[in-house]
Amino acid sequence: MSGFDERFNDLDRLVTELNLLDPTDGTANAVPSDRSFVDTDFARLDSWLERVRNEDGGSDLLLVSGSPPIVRAPGRLLRISTEPLGSEDIENAVRPAAGPRLLQRFRAGHAVDLAFTRPGLGRFRMNLHRERGRTAASIRALPRKIPRLADLHFSHDISLLAALPRGLVLIGGPTGSGKTTTLAALVSAINERDERHIITVEDPIEYEHPHGRSLIEQVEIGIDAPDFPSALRSAVRQAPDVIVVGEMRDPETMRIALSAAETGHLVFATVHTTDVSAAISRIADAFPTERQNAVRQELSMALAAILTQTLVPAKTGGVVPVAELLMVSYGARQHVRKNALQHLNREITITRKSGSFSFEESLARLVRHGTLERADAQLRAAHPEELESLLSPGRA
Repeated sequence: MSGFDERFNDLDRLVTELNLLDPTDGTANAVPSDRSFVDTDFARLDSWLERVRNEDGGSDLLLVSGSPPIVRAPGRLLRISTEPLGSEDIENAVRPAAGPRLLQRFRAGHAVDLAFTRPGLGRFRMNLHRERGRTAASIRALPRKIPRLADLHFSHDISLLAALPRGLVLIGGPTGSGKTTTLAALVSAINERDERHIITVEDPIEYEHPHGRSLIEQVEIGIDAPDFPSALRSAVRQAPDVIVVGEMRDPETMRIALSAAETGHLVFATVHTTDVSAAISRIADAFPTERQNAVRQELSMALAAILTQTLVPAKTGGVVPVAELLMVSYGARQHVRKNALQHLNREITITRKSGSFSFEESLARLVRHGTLERADAQLRAAHPEELESLLSPGRA
């Protein structure tokens, strides 16, 4: 080997060592490379995830310092050991799933979201965060396969959303209400039936879609694109028919999604809202006051449908969605344009033949089908008198 080669190799080793230093204190960074993780690193986490999968209705694994690991099931929190976890225990357990890049971001003070797959256990979504300065994690078990719309047990047919040719479809609900699963089932329905180019933008990717009749590209924020606006600006230049926005978090993302819907694309997006009116307010209110009227004009033209949902415990175990759906018509567009959102509930009744249904109609149908207790439905109804009317003898 020449002297030059030796000096080059020495320099290369020095650069590698410097890259492993923590810039805050000069010590070696403890985060290993992706290749250093082996299955034995997952042993403890896998044992907990297996309990989630085996528990009837198990949905989440909750890891909080000072508490044993907890499995969340409908109406229950199940402690799966007697030994409380420390902050270091939790970080060591989730470290292989998070990987070096996200673990570094977490240690820099950020909460991180990710999804990962474990052989024999399926796919999971994790939020890694801090509470009282200590490591904590919430891990959601995702269905082992992408569910069909019929598997979700909606009280009414929502498959018409997958048949829309264009426009903006908002799917609203609180955290943990099943929005992402509904969105995945709608994409799967399009994929099975139509030859369309679908681009999803997600943070993280939760359901991995195979190519079917459609061609599907899935873009993950932080890996394939730096942020939602950048990903969407790129997506609209890639000749898509359908664009799926995992979450509309900021005005720029909302602006691009609205523009895409106005120019002939079918755009699905999720928002954190509880009813149809709140979904529209959520978008308009995200913009400066001087822009809100113009945004309402754009919304009135772009909107095709708004679905909001929540999950409730079923009589026989598990959970079922309760939802409301507004298929946007001329009347609804006028109300959106004029910011007369209090009239949208009436528009649901007027457009029932087009597929719209109210939250109370969804509750009533679940009660009639024996899925939900009448008393539970009454507690959850926004308009109890309407629910009572729907459940009265002689009503279909």
